[in-house]
Amino acid sequence: MSANATIADRLWSGARIWVAGSSNEPTALLGELAAAELPDNLTFIQFPLAGFNNTDFTRIAPGAAMETFFMTSALRDALPGRLRFLPMQMRAVFDYLSRNVDVVMVMAARDADGVLRLGPNVDFAAAALGSADRVLVEINEGITAPAGGLLLDESRIDYSICVDRPLAEMAAPVIDDAAAAIGANVAGLIRDGDCVQTGIGSIPAAILRELGGLNDLGMHGGLIDDGGMALIEAGNLNGAVKAIDTGVHITGMALGSAGLYDWLADAPSVQFRGADYTHDVSVIRQLDGFVSINSAVEVDVYGQVNAEFAGGRQLSGTGGSVDFMRAARRSRGGRSIVAMNATARGGSVSRIVPKVEMVTALRTDVDMVVTEFGVARLDGVDVQERARRLIEIAAPAFRAELLDLAPV
Repeated sequence: MSANATIADRLWSGARIWVAGSSNEPTALLGELAAAELPDNLTFIQFPLAGFNNTDFTRIAPGAAMETFFMTSALRDALPGRLRFLPMQMRAVFDYLSRNVDVVMVMAARDADGVLRLGPNVDFAAAALGSADRVLVEINEGITAPAGGLLLDESRIDYSICVDRPLAEMAAPVIDDAAAAIGANVAGLIRDGDCVQTGIGSIPAAILRELGGLNDLGMHGGLIDDGGMALIEAGNLNGAVKAIDTGVHITGMALGSAGLYDWLADAPSVQFRGADYTHDVSVIRQLDGFVSINSAVEVDVYGQVNAEFAGGRQLSGTGGSVDFMRAARRSRGGRSIVAMNATARGGSVSRIVPKVEMVTALRTDVDMVVTEFGVARLDGVDVQERARRLIEIAAPAFRAELLDLAPV
């Protein structure tokens, strides 16, 4: 192919194109795509993150379609019939992409030694690279790649551009009184030596902030943020008692401040791994005391969890929460925790409900539900007692109504 070939020349009608998401999205490559005359009937595949990834690929070329495993506001007005939502846990997404990708689009950077690496998001990269025939890379000279990022074989690159830009940052979460109370309640369930997995937002930030009095904590999950960095720097999170990856912090992506991204360039103990490792039960079951902490849109009085759906529409996706919940229950001493505000819409709606609108996690996947009003321990108790305990951590204004509708 000519050295003057364009990005469009690397594509063909019917090609399936995986685009890296979250903080590793190749935004400059997407800018070239938007300005190019592209072949018909392309299918773009992405696991987007709200606030980071805002491209509606159904509008990028004639007949273009998009497959997604996560909904965002940017996709609400996708062209009818061209957006396909796949409800799939992250571990299964990895396997799906290992056999359904023709072209990879990704951002990379050089580490402190000049080696080309992916990061700070590698969750599905190895799967897509293993399947794809062509690799299109945005090489970002404005950052230093994480020392523990995934290596990228430069001989695989079919097309590249060089840019100099900072990574998109995640604003520091605002921790209000309710989040602070939830953080304290969850922290009371964590013990020295536990291996912790958390998500994004004010509640996970509040939880991490409360762990400064614990020792020998481990990290194994899909995300590291500024809160995780602070615990590593303080020595609370050192991975010293992990049965596998001892002294190493395992993550799939980093989201946070410029300071976090800079720190990762000189933090080889933070290792980025794919969802076939971060979310795999056969791996996690080897970690004693694995504590999975996830959030929810609502939990019903049976203990069923809805983490993705409200008002008759898909808000987000199934994500990786159930992967972690089920793995926690296979870990010796592991616990599966759902932490959420007791209400929504300014306190006008209870998030403990008679019946969830969509079941993301089964009632058998959850050990404890935590709100600002307390902890409901569900493991090993009957249906009636589960309902009573959940109603006790609902906002007081809704408890009587829930009691009338609950199986108690």
